[in-house]
Amino acid sequence: MAIIKPNNNTISAITALPAAITTGKVLQQVHGSTTTQVAISSNTLTDTTLTANITPSATSSKILIIATHNGNWVSSGNVNNALSLFLLRDSTEIGRTGGVNWIDSSVAYDNIMSSASFNVVDSPSSTSALTYKTQFRNINGTAEATVQKSFGGTWGTTSYITLMEIAG
Repeated sequence: MAIIKPNNNTISAITALPAAITTGKVLQQVHGSTTTQVAISSNTLTDTTLTANITPSATSSKILIIATHNGNWVSSGNVNNALSLFLLRDSTEIGRTGGVNWIDSSVAYDNIMSSASFNVVDSPSSTSALTYKTQFRNINGTAEATVQKSFGGTWGTTSYITLMEIAG
């Protein structure tokens, strides 16, 4: 089949479409979870035990990280106690929360539990194995702050992390 252009030249008909565009396609997914309770009484960054590893197939890939921390708890043992969560790729911080379960001087409550989530798109530009993990610290640094807090029995909590490689 030929198509006539206005200047009487002919061009060939289009017989094939270009290959499908793969940008945005999920190439792989990794999931991790933890029920390990971790308690601290300092402002030193500490691993929460929530971690997952992924090896991107191309340097142009993006990594979507969805992490949910459950069972966040702080003691009312001092004024302005709170915990802060951090999301890391290997040793590089790529996200953080503010004060979770902040207890001010007018509140005398204890045992307040909460959840906090991360939804981050990372551009690591790597095809090497990557570790994504969370850490936390006690902002005030003197009373207890805990993640995956368990009060025993069926009161345990689980935190989750999902990594998705997205074609870039």
